[in-house]
Amino acid sequence: MTETPLTPEASVIVPSRGGAQRLPRLIGALAAQEDAPPFEVHVVVDGDVDGSEAVLAQLAAEHPGLDLSWTVFGENRGRVAALNAGADATSGRILIRADDDLEPGPHYIRDHVAAHAGGPGGVIGLTANVLPDSAYQRVYGDAQDEAHRRHAYALPAEQQWRHWAGNVSVPRALHEELGGYDPDYRRYGWEDVDFGYRLHVAGYPVEIRPELETRHHAAAVTTYTKARRALHSGSARQIFIAKHGADALGGDRAPGGPWGAAVRAVAALSTERTIQYSSAVVERAAAVLPAPIARKLIALQVEAAAETGRTRPGRARRQF
Repeated sequence: MTETPLTPEASVIVPSRGGAQRLPRLIGALAAQEDAPPFEVHVVVDGDVDGSEAVLAQLAAEHPGLDLSWTVFGENRGRVAALNAGADATSGRILIRADDDLEPGPHYIRDHVAAHAGGPGGVIGLTANVLPDSAYQRVYGDAQDEAHRRHAYALPAEQQWRHWAGNVSVPRALHEELGGYDPDYRRYGWEDVDFGYRLHVAGYPVEIRPELETRHHAAAVTTYTKARRALHSGSARQIFIAKHGADALGGDRAPGGPWGAAVRAVAALSTERTIQYSSAVVERAAAVLPAPIARKLIALQVEAAAETGRTRPGRARRQF
């Protein structure tokens, strides 16, 4: 067997919490890469709540040709801490972030590295959600995911940084120049958008590359999980605005019109507890109502949760 070079061309950083069931699919896909330059994989377990470390040890034994290592935090320190620790523990020229719910294709590493041939900058691969069959998936999830990707691909180059997320890559030198991910983002989300924005304002191109689109076994597979994440994301969004100003996002206006009034009314009453209960009602209704009505009900729940996070960020738990 050929020895792994001391300095791999790419380092794949995998932040993971509760990922024991997800990691085998991701690690198996990375072990099956074709035409890839030398690379390493480093998983950062953000508090081992489900035996993830034992799973990683088993995966290392199953894939001896894969340069796989890991760090295990003794407690939940958050995604930013995991991402920065992964960068510190590795040495590749290109840092690839791969969240633990991705299922990369066989040329994932090759294409991420090749995308940096034109010079320093950030590279984004969108994700295509793989959702289990449910009323949520049929009337809302699949259509929303397709609309999200369609919108992202249509963005002008100067706005593509907004989609910096869980399938991205950047030269290590740029990661270090920016100081890594910002530890002020301790709630769910926006640490990624913040990093993409800082790349953009530093003058580096940030580009969405279609060949890097990757299957994503999304965690938000019900109205409740989608709405709860929207609540926390809306809250974390306010951290971004405090740092960079609302103009960076094109403003921070409340939704308007009759639909906006409905969103604001539901948002005024929304908490994590009420979102859980009302989402269960919406799920049951979505299974029997006509699809257009069911879609509107789910959208109202999700958008109201995001509005709650935006206007009442304290209703989101501080840690996710």
